[in-house]
Amino acid sequence: MRKKISAAVIGLGAACVSVLSTVPASSHGSPDSPTSRQVYCANGTVSDCGEIQWEPQSVEGSKGFPSRGPADGTICSGGNSRFAELDDPRAGGWPATAVTAGQNYSFRWKLTARHATTDFRYYLTNSHYDPTRPLTRADLDPQPFLTVPYGGRIPDATVTHQGRIPSGRSGKQLVLAVWTIADTGNAFYACSDVVL
Repeated sequence: MRKKISAAVIGLGAACVSVLSTVPASSHGSPDSPTSRQVYCANGTVSDCGEIQWEPQSVEGSKGFPSRGPADGTICSGGNSRFAELDDPRAGGWPATAVTAGQNYSFRWKLTARHATTDFRYYLTNSHYDPTRPLTRADLDPQPFLTVPYGGRIPDATVTHQGRIPSGRSGKQLVLAVWTIADTGNAFYACSDVVL
């Protein structure tokens, strides 16, 4: 009888480990307006995305951008090699959200785990940006076009920020969104391809 109970307990434990190992980590957040690369991977619009398709909310890297943070060429993945597919420009083939230069836009994040927040910052690529090459700091305006300070508060599960898309751009560009966490050394990064 003891052998049967022991075998049942071991079997149940193995089943629990198997089930738990297939559940994605409950992580953090990603923007869905404009749609980010990680969301396109998670919803199946873009294929061959690797692990990011199961963890679109997990693009976490060092904070302090642009003076610190992910290296050039790894910005869209937050410097996280597990999500390197986000840095691949796919010859400029990422789907893009249509936005209008000089107009207001609602930038929205869905957060799966909420954290004490320093701020959300939004950067736009400049006239030198080439969508067929990995993103570098030289491709971005040095200052964010929108900064939303939080002063350590915890945001809601869905956050929307109103901001004006900068003028003087046209064609395919990229919005880099950075959510800086107040009580850790990290931030969350997301690249959203746009057409102006």
